Amino acid sequence: MDHYILAINPGSTSTKIAVYKNEDELFAESIDHSNEDLARCRGLRDQFEMRRALVFQALEKHDFDKSRLSAAVGRGGQLPPVKAGGYGVNEAMKRRIIQGPIIDHASNLGALLAAAVAEPQHIPAYIYDAVSSDELKEVAKVTGIPEIVRQSFCHVLNSKATARKVAAQMGSRYEDMNFVVAHLGGGISISAHEKGKIVDVITDDAGPFSPERSGSVPILYIVDMCYSGEYSKKDLMKKLRGMGGLKAYLGTHDCRRIEAMIEGGDEKAKLLYQAQAYQISKGIGELSPTIDGTIDAVILTGGMAYSDMLTDMVSKRVSFIAPVVVYPGENELESLAYGALRILRGQEPCNEYVDNYQEKEELFI
Repeated sequence: MDHYILAINPGSTSTKIAVYKNEDELFAESIDHSNEDLARCRGLRDQFEMRRALVFQALEKHDFDKSRLSAAVGRGGQLPPVKAGGYGVNEAMKRRIIQGPIIDHASNLGALLAAAVAEPQHIPAYIYDAVSSDELKEVAKVTGIPEIVRQSFCHVLNSKATARKVAAQMGSRYEDMNFVVAHLGGGISISAHEKGKIVDVITDDAGPFSPERSGSVPILYIVDMCYSGEYSKKDLMKKLRGMGGLKAYLGTHDCRRIEAMIEGGDEKAKLLYQAQAYQISKGIGELSPTIDGTIDAVILTGGMAYSDMLTDMVSKRVSFIAPVVVYPGENELESLAYGALRILRGQEPCNEYVDNYQEKEELFI
């Protein structure tokens, strides 16, 4: 039986969609949202309405009949900690996304947009491998400050999907292997995968700096900045995300431009690119003991993994740990579609989202 699946990945400035027939992509579309369009949206509700209309327009552009769909799947957002894998989008999940409290992030719209397409067709809507999927060992959640418990936030969707592919290439199953996966993008996260579960993570604010994020900075310096009177909370958040990392030093987060600067003899750019690779390597080394050093491969993935200059520097430092596999790209739409396909085929369960949030508000789907 053929399954037609619509995958939806809402990002901060775009909504990406693709339709798959089983494992084959039929078409894909990246719908860009201008600053002016986003500025007109007063909040989640307005963004949802705008993006829903554009998704429907994109399907019409490709002359695709929505009645052929078997399911729609959206990127899982910043829900309270959930298990990895697939969840059916239900009223409890939509209510939590709409009413909060959860971190405000465009990925939260994935569930709502999938439901908007699926419900009129009477087909299932899913999310898959939400950002907040939590499989951490209890020992990994301890922080040193009793009031703070470490949570699992990383690039779960692409990291797990890439690990599955590498396992298959090595003639095995993801559930039977151990990997350290570094997702290298605008934000960098590193995750330890033990027999099919992410058991520990270095989040994008606790490890290497990235093209536009500061990564981990000695906390006493941050405390001093907070109480210096020179910065607002908004100012400091911008330094951590958006105006940190390579962009703060070099004025650009485009690694192609930075590599061109290095090739042109810019010693500062060269040092900073080396420092980024150095910190990524440190993060991979930090996670290696969490699975007792029994690692089948170190995987470098994400958009920055297209940079041979960067991956070569990292590989030279960490190849003593395990063989290094470079698998560039984010592959998020494919990952979503394949996850939904496994559910439809009965190869994986579909989890039910349960929430105790009681406050009532009229849903807009």
